[in-house]
Amino acid sequence: MTARGRLITFEGGEGAGKSTQIRHLAAALRAAGLEVVATREPGGTPGAEAIRALLVDGPPSRWSPLAETLLLLAARHDHVTRVIEPALAAGRWVLCDRFMDSTRVYQGVAGALGLALIEQLHRLVFGEFCPDLTVILDLPAPVGLARRRADAGGDRFERMDPAYHERVRAGFLAIAQAEPERCRVIEAGPSEAVVASRVRAAVRERFGLDRADPG
Repeated sequence: MTARGRLITFEGGEGAGKSTQIRHLAAALRAAGLEVVATREPGGTPGAEAIRALLVDGPPSRWSPLAETLLLLAARHDHVTRVIEPALAAGRWVLCDRFMDSTRVYQGVAGALGLALIEQLHRLVFGEFCPDLTVILDLPAPVGLARRRADAGGDRFERMDPAYHERVRAGFLAIAQAEPERCRVIEAGPSEAVVASRVRAAVRERFGLDRADPG
């Protein structure tokens, strides 16, 4: 039987470099002989990408935190059933830019919907499905927002007020403290290469890989 793959999620505030670090890790894992699927949330399937457009476009007040959560769960259900779960069953390693912790933090903490409700809804839809490793790229909120606005001008979430983004950062760090077996916090301020090296080290440590494997 084919060994089940692994799900590694990348989390963090705006501009932390998640997509960049996913590219680096995907290349390292492929060089080590593993099959890799790189994807993102919200998105990853045509239906989920359509929901993404609803979520990221428009003014900050377009959706309430509860409406955002329900849209995100619909997109995630499509993504998990059509992409993530089949890839894991086939033995592929899945690297996902944002997953359940973003919903917990953005809507539950920063949006003040509450973690308990987010987790109840997530269990209702996904049961105990959970990442094998979550890499949290930590960066001061003003630094990350400046990076993003310099690159792309800012989407709906990036236009939220500064206090919102401070709550996002604090929320991710609180999750990491509460779930140290699953989560690894990596400072995102150093150079791209330094961060990539630290991400590879976290993957080696979590999965017991040899130095000959990624990195």
